[in-house]
Amino acid sequence: MSLLSQRLARRLGAAAFAFVAVVSGVGAGTPAFADQVRERQYWLEDYGIEQAWSITRGEGVRIAIIDTGVDGAHPDLDGAVIAGADFSGLGSPNGQTPVGFDRRHGTMVASLAAGRGSGDGNGVIGSAPAAEIITASMSFGSGAISPDDQIARAVRFSVDAGADVISLSLTRNTRDWPETWDDAFTYAAENDVVVIAAAGNRGSGTVSVGAPATMPGVLTVGGVTEDGIASDAASSQGITIGVMAPSEGLVGAVPGGGYVSWTGTSGAAPIVAGIAALVRSAYPSMDANNVINRLLVTATPASESIPDPLYGYGLVNAYAALTVDVPSVSASPLGSLEAWITLHRKRQGESAIVPLGPSATEVDEVREPLEGVVVSNRGREVLPYLVTGGFAIVLALVVVVGASRVFLAVRRR
Repeated sequence: MSLLSQRLARRLGAAAFAFVAVVSGVGAGTPAFADQVRERQYWLEDYGIEQAWSITRGEGVRIAIIDTGVDGAHPDLDGAVIAGADFSGLGSPNGQTPVGFDRRHGTMVASLAAGRGSGDGNGVIGSAPAAEIITASMSFGSGAISPDDQIARAVRFSVDAGADVISLSLTRNTRDWPETWDDAFTYAAENDVVVIAAAGNRGSGTVSVGAPATMPGVLTVGGVTEDGIASDAASSQGITIGVMAPSEGLVGAVPGGGYVSWTGTSGAAPIVAGIAALVRSAYPSMDANNVINRLLVTATPASESIPDPLYGYGLVNAYAALTVDVPSVSASPLGSLEAWITLHRKRQGESAIVPLGPSATEVDEVREPLEGVVVSNRGREVLPYLVTGGFAIVLALVVVVGASRVFLAVRRR
């Protein structure tokens, strides 16, 4: 059975269970009591997440967290982590040993995507508390294995492990990305995986959005304040931003069983990843392109211009994403990575092969398609071979005639 078939079978099976749970009233209500941590999760109500739980809590969907590793022993993540691997060379084989300079980060991210809480209304609960987590641990610092290679390998692993959604709370701080990512992210697209990336934080030096949030097909998440205003410190700006989610006043679970207050689009991205999981659970046959489109179209507009470089399509709305009638699309509204690769990477490092031009008597018939310039893979502009070939012939004639004149002048002497 193919990876796509396995994913579809898992989501279809879970959808039947989710339907039973809804009609029987199981898991449809809001906890009667909440501790200080749960009370601070304002986005659960404000962004329609609690309301969406009356339809699904993310059953049957797997979210891959490519980060510093997820501590599956935290009470809020008990039973959530079902697969994992380490790509840093520093962690444990199951990816559940936090690594790197900020070991807490991966667990914090995972808790906002699919945390289960602990007890009745206690702890951090994610947007999709019934979804499963795949952890791929990596180190952002220098080491024997470059972060670029770690991420490329982690993406492919996540796909093979059955991820329906991949969440990336990281940035290269550059708009471009290595060629190894071409293959890895194309592999995710070919296997119908929704890839979500954080826009980055201006307060940390990321003024504009960087890769992977600049990659075609990737849903980029920016951050807003508790009042829904684009965050000055905890969000970057860029035309690739798709939707906005809370990036300030966040709480998250940390390794060892504790909690921390934090800010940043590192938290906004997994909130949206969990909402994407709710959509995939509610619509198990829907492909990744339409899941992303549904999140974009149902977002609450935050400006008159849509999409807007600051807000994208607006503030994500979980309940609307599950209930609004949205026309289907046949391609990703965020572009095609495969098409980008064909345009920008093809024959990189080689000269473009262009046929020689026609004879002079035929030039007028084909002049239109040959006009302009051919842009080489290195960004330099070169004239078409028809022009350069003609120029070479003229130059040769000038040289021959000149040489002949010199020869005759010598003989006359």
